[in-house]
Amino acid sequence: MSRTISIEPVTRIEGHARITLQLADTGEVEDARFHLTQFRGFEKFCEGRPYREMPALTARTCGICPVSHLLASNKACDDLLAVKIPPTAEKLRRIMNLAQMVQSHALSFFHLSSPDLLLGWDSDPAKRNIFGVMEADPDLARKGIRLRQIGQTAIEILGGKKIHPTWVVPGGVSEALSAEKRDAILKMIPEGLEIAKETFALYKSMVPKFKDEISHFGTKPTMFFSLVTPKGNLEHYDGLIRIKDAQGRIVEDMVPPSDYQRIVGEAVEDFTYMKFPYYKPMGYPKGIYRVGPLARLNNADTCGTPFADVALAEFRTLQDDGGPVTSAFHYHYARLVEIIYSLEMMQRLLKDPDILDPRVRARARGNRDEGIGVSEAPRGTLMHHYKIDDDGLITWVDLVIATGHNNLAMNQGIREVADAYVDGNHLREGMLNRVEAVIRCYDPCLSCASHAFGQMPMVIELRDASGYIVDRLSRD
Repeated sequence: MSRTISIEPVTRIEGHARITLQLADTGEVEDARFHLTQFRGFEKFCEGRPYREMPALTARTCGICPVSHLLASNKACDDLLAVKIPPTAEKLRRIMNLAQMVQSHALSFFHLSSPDLLLGWDSDPAKRNIFGVMEADPDLARKGIRLRQIGQTAIEILGGKKIHPTWVVPGGVSEALSAEKRDAILKMIPEGLEIAKETFALYKSMVPKFKDEISHFGTKPTMFFSLVTPKGNLEHYDGLIRIKDAQGRIVEDMVPPSDYQRIVGEAVEDFTYMKFPYYKPMGYPKGIYRVGPLARLNNADTCGTPFADVALAEFRTLQDDGGPVTSAFHYHYARLVEIIYSLEMMQRLLKDPDILDPRVRARARGNRDEGIGVSEAPRGTLMHHYKIDDDGLITWVDLVIATGHNNLAMNQGIREVADAYVDGNHLREGMLNRVEAVIRCYDPCLSCASHAFGQMPMVIELRDASGYIVDRLSRD
């Protein structure tokens, strides 16, 4: 008879989830599953609403990445309007998306993952958090908080609010950028770049210490899925879909986002409220792929900004065989590269001579009954797909969330880590923290994939074949 280890909830991620490890009598791992325990309802309760409400509604999916939903939703609405937004409006949207990358990646790296990296996987869980980081390295913690603040402040300057701004609208943006606001954002960027470069250098020096984790944290073969520019470079706001396999061979290239249903299918399982997107031509579950910063850097030919291209070249040396960087542990490395790129690109766009152009919105009524908007959120490719009736009311919605794209890979990753570290005959907090940590590599945003309320304590129980509790750990 088998035994089960349950880790609930997974800590230092956005939202509530549970991991279950099924053990044989010998203590070896037989199965591992990542359960999203929140119920998702956005796709249904948006039905019947006017399509122009969708950006504000879907941005409420999450308080961490509302900008990502705001942009993907408005791109879907642009498609419904059948308009091409003004060039300056596109640049302004890009700047906000890049600011979102900075703040979200900084949150993931400094607040959620640095406690493991700085304090150790087996350190006291009572101190293994951002407050422990503040005590151990006040300067690093301060820089992390400041870097996120720079991203959030740029969003606030552009959109009027740090969280749930309504500045991005169907057809463009609601207000042109003033010289004062431009200069206020530009003034912060050198400081942000300095912090990002210093953190990148520090992290590079730390990477050799994590050789064992790197070799076991999500290294199984997957494909990589992201947007790229028409020239094959790094892209976050717009672009075309590229898929590479685990050996770096291009499987799909220059696929228009409007054609995503040809290549992306969605499966469901009875143990989680999160869907399982997969690559349709290979079927489910063989069509496993990953999205997010690791996939974007693996797929891009170049970044296109000076220091980020140097960092990208160093990133590629992480894989000995010259192929794509496969370990999920290196999502941390990729986030730091993208922070540098985002700040460099924000600076370039803000210095564009047309950035203050007052023509920032194309106006029209609904001219199509179906609209698709795709962009890159911090966690990966985000898709909004709407259908409307003759009155402009939503009849159908599909949200393919970045975290969902990684669902198959996250389940595969926890099995790999559990096989490497979990001794089913005796519980140690550090080994279970490593199982959680592979999920933190992906920085899942579970409120985007589902919804719930309340608070759950963490309880881990090890039961024998008869159901008797032989060991128990709890974390309030």
